[in-house]
Amino acid sequence: MNSQNKRVAIVTGASRGIGRAIALRLARDGHSVAVNYADNAEKAAEVVAAIKAQGGDAIAIQGDVGRPQDVATLFDTARRHFGGIDVVVNSAGIMPMAAITPASLEAFDQVVNTNLRGSFLVMAQAAEQLPAGGRIIVFSSSVLAKAFPQYGPYIASKAAVEGLVHVLANELRGRNITVNAVAPGPVATELFLRGKSEQLIDQIARQAPLERIGQPEDIASAVSFLAGPDGGWVNAQVVRVNGGFA
Repeated sequence: MNSQNKRVAIVTGASRGIGRAIALRLARDGHSVAVNYADNAEKAAEVVAAIKAQGGDAIAIQGDVGRPQDVATLFDTARRHFGGIDVVVNSAGIMPMAAITPASLEAFDQVVNTNLRGSFLVMAQAAEQLPAGGRIIVFSSSVLAKAFPQYGPYIASKAAVEGLVHVLANELRGRNITVNAVAPGPVATELFLRGKSEQLIDQIARQAPLERIGQPEDIASAVSFLAGPDGGWVNAQVVRVNGGFA
């Protein structure tokens, strides 16, 4: 635990969507929160204001998770401001649709840079800096089991993240730091809803036994469990939070 005797969480991609819900939930759980964002300073400031309005403590820190210096600065700034770091949640990600064709190489590079390289860089910093009792939580996706057309680059990036989770958990043997991934199913975020008709969204919702699209708060609840005292014996796992979407 950090020197101020209050747990501190870094949440990447926290200005919108699932990341925003996670930042708000961890703040309600009692964490001070470093709200990372890539380019939307206004939305990040709104998350910080919402946390402070509910009595919590938060700062916004800009940075691209695919850039090593940005990730190092994110951790250094959070540590200096709060006195330590205990929980790291890497929820930053992109999901361009692209077929496996030569013309899709640029989209492939973009998604790998953010989703895979970004996860590697965040996990690497967390592994060096977290104390005993620390929690590292990254994001995969339940779409891995579907193999939908045009999801190739995205699925490749997330499958690789799952591999990193298992390896890092072993590399941190003996340090009492857990490493897990959360793999959401369809969630009602701007990232998922963009370009989809209401008919298609309804069709996707019916695929899960619970017959609805997930909400960001559903995913935040799972992260809260993994980051909290009851999640301490869960390690090297991929938790598929998807309402049965399989």
